[in-house]
Amino acid sequence: MKKTKVLTSRRQFIEIGLLSVAAFIVFLEVAPFLWIVLMSFKSRLDIFEIPPKLIFNPILDNYYNAFVEGPFSKYLINSLIIDSSSTALAILIGTLAAYAFSRFKIWGGKQIFFYILTTRMCPPVVVALPLFMIYSKLKLYDTHIGVILIHTIFNLALVIWLMRGFFDEIPQEIDQAAMIDGHSEWTIFRKFIFPLVLPGIVVSAMFCLVFSWNEFLFALILTQFDATTLPVGVPQLVTSRGTYWGQVAAVGVVITLPVLIFAVTFHRYLIRGLTFGAIKT
Repeated sequence: MKKTKVLTSRRQFIEIGLLSVAAFIVFLEVAPFLWIVLMSFKSRLDIFEIPPKLIFNPILDNYYNAFVEGPFSKYLINSLIIDSSSTALAILIGTLAAYAFSRFKIWGGKQIFFYILTTRMCPPVVVALPLFMIYSKLKLYDTHIGVILIHTIFNLALVIWLMRGFFDEIPQEIDQAAMIDGHSEWTIFRKFIFPLVLPGIVVSAMFCLVFSWNEFLFALILTQFDATTLPVGVPQLVTSRGTYWGQVAAVGVVITLPVLIFAVTFHRYLIRGLTFGAIKT
């Protein structure tokens, strides 16, 4: 009995210790974002108050100045258009390509697959200047289509690589059984395979969304005003008269929200997708 009590107390002590460490790590992760949220509702005087104020009169001036009087509402719309379009294109093309690599025998398939992956390995700064010159001649500079295309190209390799792994985890016996029942290749993909890899599609879409939403280099070099995105617009708040920290915080909160909303909405699929194939029977 004494040994049992000792083991139980030790187990409880370990569990409490682990929970404490986990809570501390969560606090370290969440605290900076909460601080930015608080700062976005502070006046300029409250932001520079020492010691920092945790209780203050919240204001909406920072959001108003950035998104109503300033150009950030336009930048937000640009980001939404570019992000959603490039993610949809990358998922559509990449999923079909990954299915082909997984299920069909393609001449030189390994070499083609490796070549596609190298587009992701290439440092973006290497192709920035050539792309600027090409876009200028093709009149794609400072257009939504131009940024959507380059984001789609860089996301495509990631989607193909991820989705091929998900397709490989699905037994080909499912395809063969469906073919025996008289289903076409497209019907097999649409009715049987697609529902199984839906968590993987959500995970791939999440990666594409985060990359496109936060991407800075191409959006900076290939845009000027009409297609400028939120990350490119933030440095405009650093001026010779000083940095508008309240507006920086307000824009930072708005930049973070779409990714959080997507993650919360599809968290069930994200968990299934990230653990897909981890347990085999």
